[in-house]
Amino acid sequence: MDATKECSPLVRHSPLLTDRFASIRALSRELAAPLSDADATIQSMPDASPAKWHLAHTTWFFETFVLRDHVSGYRLFDENWPFLFNSYYEAEGPRHARPQRGMLSRPSLDEVLAYRAHVDAHVERVLDRPELAALIELGLNHEQQHQELLLTDIKHAFSLNPLAPAYGAFPDSGILPAGAMEWEEHRGGRCRIGHDGSSFAFDNEGPAHDVLIQPFALARRLVTCGEWAAFIADGGYRNPALWLSDGWAWVNAQGITAPLYWREDGMFTLAGMQQLERSAPVAHVSFYEADAFATWAGHRLPTEFEWEVAARNHDPLGGMQLDNAVGVHPRGSTGLYGDCWQWTRSAYLPYPRFRPAAGAVGEYNGKFMSAQCVLKGASCATPRGHSRSTYRNFFPPEKRWQCTGVRLAKDL
Repeated sequence: MDATKECSPLVRHSPLLTDRFASIRALSRELAAPLSDADATIQSMPDASPAKWHLAHTTWFFETFVLRDHVSGYRLFDENWPFLFNSYYEAEGPRHARPQRGMLSRPSLDEVLAYRAHVDAHVERVLDRPELAALIELGLNHEQQHQELLLTDIKHAFSLNPLAPAYGAFPDSGILPAGAMEWEEHRGGRCRIGHDGSSFAFDNEGPAHDVLIQPFALARRLVTCGEWAAFIADGGYRNPALWLSDGWAWVNAQGITAPLYWREDGMFTLAGMQQLERSAPVAHVSFYEADAFATWAGHRLPTEFEWEVAARNHDPLGGMQLDNAVGVHPRGSTGLYGDCWQWTRSAYLPYPRFRPAAGAVGEYNGKFMSAQCVLKGASCATPRGHSRSTYRNFFPPEKRWQCTGVRLAKDL
């Protein structure tokens, strides 16, 4: 398998690739630094993975698709580990069951870190090979996705601990005032959607194509915890008229009465238990909840195309917590990026003329285009530089352990 040819799109080699490789790989180690071996091993639910597994899986990606396939004479760090750390690549053969990743008490966290150091040293020797640039860039963006997952997964695990341990400190700058709900109007029309291929993008961001968009307005800020509390007080979780049929069944079957991590005495965050900040963006809500709230508010969720068009006037770093590589909690901003991933009303489907690449690398996005919803933007846990208007995140409509929030839209 020649994974370089199968990776889409191709990216020209950049002299900055060496620096990017070093900094992104270092950030993963830094994110794991506050964790004990026990912290890094636990798996709180089948959707989540242990921090240790994230560190190893992102390393397996480079070892498999760069070193094994393109470096003559390279020998695997451990021949048994590909079975442990493959995720869903059917072309790479059998693998350890996802719900059982928390049973991997061995290898230890130190052994996984040694694995990372071994693979890094070998990849660094081939960073100047231009034919590998696209594949390495894909691996780096893949790792940035897992950096966010590492944080959201450990948050879920810590939330189940009666001691409510803190991973990090709450933002020194605190929560920003929300202000009144204001709207940014857009005239719509024929709009070009999708990535133009001029730089790195995941394959599901293209091909670029035209869509017709009706005039619309997008809220300048996200829905707040205070507004969500009003929704709850008004019986939002008890009114079937607000909910999609599947959503109403989910609410009742799961006994949902509030966003994930809300408690009677506050909210659980990566900084431990905190007071519920009414002006903070509401986070950890499902698509079903987002849609019900929008109906209650007399508005709707945006389509992914509306969001992408509106985002072209916004800086992808404009809402980020730039004092850190990642943040532990949404602070609130008037930008479209940086607090919460935002649910859209769009189903996650292929763009016209989309074709997944052949081989294992082609399994990255295309095979998940079923029963999922598109999210746009970024969150406080998204690594800096990993955001753009064409980015298509996706999750099933009931999932909410990711940092997902709500931005309203309306017709004009």
